[in-house]
Amino acid sequence: MDKELLDETTVVAYLTNRGIINGPAEVEELTGGVSNVVLAVKSGDKDLVLKQALPQLKVAAVWKADQRRAIVEANGMKLLHSITPDSVPDLVDFDPEEFTLTMERLPRECTVWKSDLLDGVIKPSIGADLGRILATWHNFGADNKEARDAYMEDSLFDQLRVTPFYRAVAKVNPPLDARIQELITEISTAKITLVHGDFSPKNIMITDANKPIVLDFEVMHTGNPVFDLGFVSAHLLCKYLRTEDSKQRALLRETAISFVNSYAQTSNIETAKSLPHHVAVIALARVEGVSPVNYLDEGGKARVQSVTKAALANSQITFEGLFA
Repeated sequence: MDKELLDETTVVAYLTNRGIINGPAEVEELTGGVSNVVLAVKSGDKDLVLKQALPQLKVAAVWKADQRRAIVEANGMKLLHSITPDSVPDLVDFDPEEFTLTMERLPRECTVWKSDLLDGVIKPSIGADLGRILATWHNFGADNKEARDAYMEDSLFDQLRVTPFYRAVAKVNPPLDARIQELITEISTAKITLVHGDFSPKNIMITDANKPIVLDFEVMHTGNPVFDLGFVSAHLLCKYLRTEDSKQRALLRETAISFVNSYAQTSNIETAKSLPHHVAVIALARVEGVSPVNYLDEGGKARVQSVTKAALANSQITFEGLFA
């Protein structure tokens, strides 16, 4: 049976009972995500955000998801904060019975990287910073068997990423099925390191010093690092193909290339040659999959479909060639 979800009328009593706050509080419902109840709570000098995993994601198609992902997220946040404390929020409380986690709220001046990119605020240095952060995590996971063993169960990754992205695209594109099945095998069987699983602009906050802070670790698992590289790069590709502004396109291309180059310079793991194809199938899924992006007009969708399908059919495509 699904747990009763918290809301603005019940969250204060809940946090008080857990000893997190004491006294009156201001509550604000935060929006933007599709997989959690997200509530901001300010009480005295405590400024917090509580997340509770939803049993069904808020998308047009039916997309049920195991609420146990909150346990994965809490553990992942705690671990990655210990590795890169300036780039991951601090976990304050975790309740595995109610699938909630509570963290310190980030400064109000932080912006969502997705919104910045769509507004034309594009800084390639952020791509370089994110490449270094991601490589640091992947290096740690590759060197730490105990951590890899702790995240070896990856049914959530299949449920939340492989099926709605890769399999959904393969189902409606029979000519591409064989190549997509090879990509699925690669990310499902190569247990190399810790993988964030949702390394996306919507989950990256930017400080007023233009430094990124990464959120949302509920799909973290032991797997293939190419997925993280492909996931964020696919978002950059969609935004690149969305705009006809030549300056923005150049900056988005520079951001994507800065990201993969910075990653390669920091990582002890060789970047997979299949990366361009993972980028292509994930980007195509943002048009033809279960969770399409909301910022592409019909022309943008057509450009994404054309570029990504051609890339998947081209064994020689390069990462830079996607952003031609």
